[in-house]
Parts: sequence; C-alpha cells; structure tokens
Amino acid sequence: MKFKILIFSMSILFFAGCTQETQNSLSRSLQNWTGTNGVLDIYAGDKLVHKFIKIDKVSTAYGSNDGKMRPYRYGYGIDDINFNGIIDPGEKKVYFEFSDYSTSYIFYERNNNKTKK
Repeated sequence: MKFKILIFSMSILFFAGCTQETQNSLSRSLQNWTGTNGVLDIYAGDKLVHKFIKIDKVSTAYGSNDGKMRPYRYGYGIDDINFNGIIDPGEKKVYFEFSDYSTSYIFYERNNNKTKK
C-alpha cells in the first residue's frame, strides 16, 4: 500500500511540474505500444511486493528539455493485486514508475502457451 502511495505521489509531483506542452509530449510517448505481454515483478529483498501484468512496453524516461536519460522507467499495466497473473474484478490498468537504482525488479514476457502432457 505504501508503494502505491509513493508511486502516486511521485506521479502527481512529476506532472505538476511539467508544462502543458511537455505533458502532451509525454502522453504521446506513453501510448507508443509494442504489443508484448509483459510482466513486472517488484521485490523488497527476496519478497514479491508488487506485480503488474499485461504490460505493452516499459520505457526509459528522457528529459523534455535536455533529452538526457533519467534514472527511472515507466509504463502502463494491470495492477495485479493478488499476484495470481490473472486480471480479476477490481484490478485495472495503471501507470507506474520505478527507479533503475533502488528498485529490485524483473521484467519479462508472459508465455501463454500451455503444453499438453
């Protein structure tokens, strides 16, 4: 829960400091989908603390004015509250950000092919 509040607060502060032109530019870049079925697992030590599923793309942030890479990544995905890898009622698509320096994470493509035994 604290992680969600932190991400939400960071997002609000980030967008509040942007001009309308910058916000429009960011909005266009966020909707540049690639069609993958990504999963992002966030860890605190060895414990899974957050999971996002059905991610189309995770992007590296770039400065609007200087074009330099920023030390975080962002994307959109389903907030998998119960970590079961399935979209359940009440789980919806959200925006997320995570730090390259301080976040332990694994990003991977979900393989939906099931083999028969």
